[in-house]
Amino acid sequence: MNFAGPVLEVTDLGKCFRGPDGVAQRVVDVPAFSLEPRQQVALRGESGYGKTTFLNLIAGILQPDTGRVLLAGENLSALSEARRDRARARTLGYIFQSFHLLPGHTCLENVLLGMAFGPGEDRDRAAALLARVGLGQRLHHWPRQLSTGQQQRVAVARALANRPQLVLADEPTGNLDRANAREVLSLIRETCREAGAALLLVSHDPEALAGFDTVRDFRELNRREVPA
Repeated sequence: MNFAGPVLEVTDLGKCFRGPDGVAQRVVDVPAFSLEPRQQVALRGESGYGKTTFLNLIAGILQPDTGRVLLAGENLSALSEARRDRARARTLGYIFQSFHLLPGHTCLENVLLGMAFGPGEDRDRAAALLARVGLGQRLHHWPRQLSTGQQQRVAVARALANRPQLVLADEPTGNLDRANAREVLSLIRETCREAGAALLLVSHDPEALAGFDTVRDFRELNRREVPA
């Protein structure tokens, strides 16, 4: 069931890491950020400005030092690790720049594994998602047998496997050539719309950002003290 309020609410979110000299460096300091259901927003910013850290805090992969993240009304940082994993699987899809496919598993198996912490395996849905992203004839191919563009399409299908309310996309076209980048970006946006999922995409590529009605500059959103 979809949450009635904002799908994402960030308040006073902060994260520091210690450098080699032992000095704490503030990487993320975001006073406020929110995303409504089905909304599609892009964050613009160069590498090293904390965008990936910000997404990982939203996803509960990292724990914040300060502040909170409400995902569909649930405070991730207040949950145990096991409950956080279940909440993330139930509510969130994540598309990585480097795909993060398991090389020893087929396309179908990679999508099914994405369902492991959610409602459970659904082979028909996994196959339908792969067909939707143009890989219906490659269900049993290994990632090494696919082009980079096709590998990212598997990652898109996996991110949507559990019917998430929010999809995070971290430089999802960064490893693709220009033609594949346009196709995959269009696919991500279309499939999120079809699934009724909100989308938060980060990129430094002007062409990737061009189609979004809402583009935020992460340097203005993030009051960090020093470069990450």
